[in-house]
Amino acid sequence: MDQARPRRVVVMTGATSGLGAHALQQIVAQSNTRVFIGARGSGRAVPDGVEVLPLDLASLASVREFAGAVIRKLGETRINMLVLNAGIHGSNAKQRSADGYGLTFAVNHLAHYLLARLLLPNMAEHSRVVITSSNMHDPPLKRIAPKALELQEWAHPTPNGPGAGIRSYTASKLCNMMTALSFARLNEVKARRINVVAFNPGLTGGVGGRDASVLQRAFVKFLTFTIFPLIGLFRSEFVMNTPEHSGNMLANVALGAISPLPGGIYVSLVEGEPTFPDPSELARSQDAQDRLWRESAAMVGIEEQPIIMGTPAAPESDLSR
Repeated sequence: MDQARPRRVVVMTGATSGLGAHALQQIVAQSNTRVFIGARGSGRAVPDGVEVLPLDLASLASVREFAGAVIRKLGETRINMLVLNAGIHGSNAKQRSADGYGLTFAVNHLAHYLLARLLLPNMAEHSRVVITSSNMHDPPLKRIAPKALELQEWAHPTPNGPGAGIRSYTASKLCNMMTALSFARLNEVKARRINVVAFNPGLTGGVGGRDASVLQRAFVKFLTFTIFPLIGLFRSEFVMNTPEHSGNMLANVALGAISPLPGGIYVSLVEGEPTFPDPSELARSQDAQDRLWRESAAMVGIEEQPIIMGTPAAPESDLSR
């Protein structure tokens, strides 16, 4: 019976380590599923049947090449799940992408914004786009929280500014959240009933962040195992999850087993269980969303697509059509 159904197509970033690798295992285990993942280098250990294509998220040219390769391989076949999970924990002001942007802003936000826009015309009816954001888009430590859209500083960071260090990470996660909200408002997305989800895996142990420097990884490890567990005593959303559990929940979101509430886009793990809070007030600002959309389009060199105002389509869980 499975053989008679069209194969379900999945495109994924951030699938070779951490929670993404666990999500990939669960997705690949589904019958009649074809999976493309983007990764740097060669010789990646992936499950049988997964097709690995070159992708360096620090290069917009590489993002375009990856999208083009996926489209050529698929031909007329459409994508059922686009899972944008890759990311780095933060970068200093000197670390830049191939295009000259702040590394964290470029990898976590611009690359995925561009990839989603390039692949949107090839998404199937009732398909799903999942963007891994974070509760750190609105962190409990207000000193590191984004207070406004400081896009030029995030794109071109200065030492000790809001586009460097851990603040570069919180800013990029805010951008991920706002990008998901913007895509959900697109007329094309609503017309084709494409479901857009921003997923927060919660504080997750064992996430390497190997693209970050030794100092950055040490700082993130310090926060993960000292400060955040203390915060978790008072704020349950900072209770730590295992990579296996967060990855399984990401797979469940991608597969449609877990969906946001009607009219919403956010699924957030709290003590390992899915909850459905509102994004931050800044993330929900449609003026801010529109500005991020326009300026991101200019940065990646893509023609601006107007956002049609309105309520996002109610989520669908059936991805087999």
